[in-house]
Amino acid sequence: MPNDNSHDRHPATLDSEVLLRECSERRTRRSGPGGQHRNKVETAVVLKHEFTGIEAEGNERRSQAENRQVALFRLRVRLAVEVRTDRAPDAVPSELWRSRCSAGRISVNPSHLDYPMLLAEALDVLAMCDFEHSAAANSLSCTGSQLIKLLKDERSAFERLNRERVARGMPRLK
Repeated sequence: MPNDNSHDRHPATLDSEVLLRECSERRTRRSGPGGQHRNKVETAVVLKHEFTGIEAEGNERRSQAENRQVALFRLRVRLAVEVRTDRAPDAVPSELWRSRCSAGRISVNPSHLDYPMLLAEALDVLAMCDFEHSAAANSLSCTGSQLIKLLKDERSAFERLNRERVARGMPRLK
């Protein structure tokens, strides 16, 4: 998986304008429901993060602007899952993490704009802890079950965790 060292921050946490400047954008048509407008106008948007080659698409809306926002959110999620940034072992959880984690519980809806940023931080800490979820949860000041729940909200993140654990000889989590 790509490792992006060109940022001090994880690319999933960048401001939308900054992240979009790092992307190429392609517009296309898609077939399916949405009527004649959908079939005649290039409303589908594909964003490609140039530093990593990761792509995401938004095509289910009739508006190109809405599809760009959908594609941007999906790109953030894919970057969160696939790109790892180094963390110092003594790093404290981000301000965003602390604002979303109280008494060991992580409070975020997987469709909220904060979700990809929290997912990126969780996976970076898991990587730092060699994918041992209890150590990562301890470092993030949450419970292990809450950390797993956060990852299960994005199937590819949970699958990534289990792939990394199996590669290290650890059992899969359920």
